[in-house]
Amino acid sequence: MKDYNYRTDTVSVLDELCNNPNVKQMDSYMQHGNVTTYEHCVRVAGMSERINRMLKLHCNEDVLIRGAMLHDFYLYDWHNKDGGEHTLHGFIHADRAVKNAKKYFKIGKEEEQIIYSHMWPLNITRIPRSKEAWVVCIADKIVSAQETVLMR
Repeated sequence: MKDYNYRTDTVSVLDELCNNPNVKQMDSYMQHGNVTTYEHCVRVAGMSERINRMLKLHCNEDVLIRGAMLHDFYLYDWHNKDGGEHTLHGFIHADRAVKNAKKYFKIGKEEEQIIYSHMWPLNITRIPRSKEAWVVCIADKIVSAQETVLMR
């Protein structure tokens, strides 16, 4: 979190999530290159906040940060292609992340929609329906590209 210039209230939202043992479990799974899923989600939260501020979108920052931090809260190693459900990871992990977010946190419809739609356009019918969902979707693409190309 120290890599980003978060607002004080954003830090408290992140602290609540990042200090949760279930969220910390994301640090056990690799996401892109040498980046864990936990680190990826922290980066997406930071990028989402920067996009919101830079474009003066006036997003609900609590919703934005919670959705960004939980967008990949699926809790498995997607690189394990054992012929099971992880083979279709890009299409199914958002559902698992929503399920886990509901199980471990009290999330609202806004956060649920952010998580559910973050893989658009791969999941073509899951169009982001709020500016917060659009910001996280775009931030995820930017951060994923950086991690895949620059952090190997």
